[in-house]
Amino acid sequence: MTADVTYSSYLDLDRILAAQHPASDAHDEMLFIIVHQASELWLKLCLHELQAARDCIVADNLRPAFKMLARVARAQGQLIQSWDVLSTMTPHDYSTVRPHLGGSSGFQSAQYRMMEFLLGGRNPDMITMHEAVPQVAQELRAELERPSIYATVVHLLARRGFDLPAEVLERDHGLTWEHSPALEAVWAEIYRNPQECWDLYELAEKLVDLEYHFQRWRFGHLKTVERIIGFKKGTGGTPGVPYLAGVLKQAFFPELLSVRTAL
Repeated sequence: MTADVTYSSYLDLDRILAAQHPASDAHDEMLFIIVHQASELWLKLCLHELQAARDCIVADNLRPAFKMLARVARAQGQLIQSWDVLSTMTPHDYSTVRPHLGGSSGFQSAQYRMMEFLLGGRNPDMITMHEAVPQVAQELRAELERPSIYATVVHLLARRGFDLPAEVLERDHGLTWEHSPALEAVWAEIYRNPQECWDLYELAEKLVDLEYHFQRWRFGHLKTVERIIGFKKGTGGTPGVPYLAGVLKQAFFPELLSVRTAL
């Protein structure tokens, strides 16, 4: 009976609050664990909303998608703020935790990778690090077979009557999106005449919000890593700050950024 449900049982708090298992006596390890666990929960919500939003876009049912995409942007705000909490660790604090992390790294987050894939940042080589968990690798490969959020939007534009060449509409879903002058021209038409297709104009801005917040998250990650470990390599063997600086140059929706210069 629902009367038997309590706050703790509904949220399964016994398991959640018992899921922190520090491997050392370092005071700051609890902070390190909780920040990353909380981030994974926010990523889970982002994936839940993005997958549903994609279905709505396919069905040309944009109003619910707007709410879902706006919610993802708010959740991204929580992810961004998590760096502020983690950055209270000093280099000495982290040095007491790092020896116990082994080869683990946030770079191995399957949910982060799935979110990248959903948005269109697709690099099949990134699946390699997830091969140790076959189910996760399979799910990531399956996502590469589906159109990304952006590819879904582009196909919607074509169904709405905008002229897009076959090389844009028939792109390999498994590859990162490359800038298309033809697609930029379509977005320019929409941005110059928003009253004629307001829902597409609003959809474009929702996507720009996602891009903006994702880049803020990446920048926060870079500056937190730089502040705590400088230019050392990451625990998973990643290049650390140089890698994070490189991904800041990557765009999920390149035409929605370049069109601003064209207007």
